Amino acid sequence: EFRRVLFRSLSSGLLLLIAHTVVRTQAPYADPILLPVAALLNMLGLAMIHRLDVAGEQRALANGSPKPTPDVYAQITWMALGLILFMITLTVLRDHRRLQRRTFIFGALGIVLLFLPVLPVIGTEINGARLWIEIGTLSFQPGELAKITLAIFFAGYLVAHRHTLSLVQNKIGNLPLPRTKDVGPLVLIWILALLVLIGERDLGTSLLIFGLFIVLLYVATGRRAWVGIATLLLILGGVLAYFAFGHVRVRFDVWLDPFSQATGRGYQIVQSMFGLANGGIFGTGWGLG
Repeated sequence: EFRRVLFRSLSSGLLLLIAHTVVRTQAPYADPILLPVAALLNMLGLAMIHRLDVAGEQRALANGSPKPTPDVYAQITWMALGLILFMITLTVLRDHRRLQRRTFIFGALGIVLLFLPVLPVIGTEINGARLWIEIGTLSFQPGELAKITLAIFFAGYLVAHRHTLSLVQNKIGNLPLPRTKDVGPLVLIWILALLVLIGERDLGTSLLIFGLFIVLLYVATGRRAWVGIATLLLILGGVLAYFAFGHVRVRFDVWLDPFSQATGRGYQIVQSMFGLANGGIFGTGWGLG
């Protein structure tokens, strides 16, 4: 077992080294630190997953249960597949500006991927959220791909319209405000985020989509007014969702009182509190948790 894990870890390390070489040759002006940092975090995650696999095998042995399949193998497989696709993308797409020609195609594709789990046949609800689709034995979250395509759409749109979005029409004190007609795209993304929250009951993806657009909008225009308007829309959306949808209300209640027996859904928060109480911010060390 140890040899198998060691072999796969060394293979992953070699693949990461090849990927780093591809980055330096195919994209010499790219930031050389991003991939090594991501690789470090990923390998630490693999080590932690393997540690949990070992603990699971020990429990199964003590209870006389069948030996479970280690999760680390599936994680290494997905990591290898991701790295291969990453290198192919860098090799085929030498100039990322070519993506801008299909800005709205990526936007439409992102919306389709985002709402695939809502479909009644292939969409699957797990723990109250509809994030997964199942096709035969294959199951995955299309929203993860939607985040990439929507990021491309946001970037392409804002590059094309950043000068228009930077125009100032009114002021409140020293704070310049954008023109009223330019607020439309922000409102549309806000509505899209609300639809994700309503249809899929996924607060995280909803906030991520809206937050990503706001960050890119601020980077493109440099206008703090956009951040202020987005904050107001975020507060308004949160208030409306709280009063209109029970699952959002439960999220707020759990955040306010995770130990409450009324909701019974504060398990993860309570576990994190116990973890911090036992090990502090930096933990007690691997294998000692």
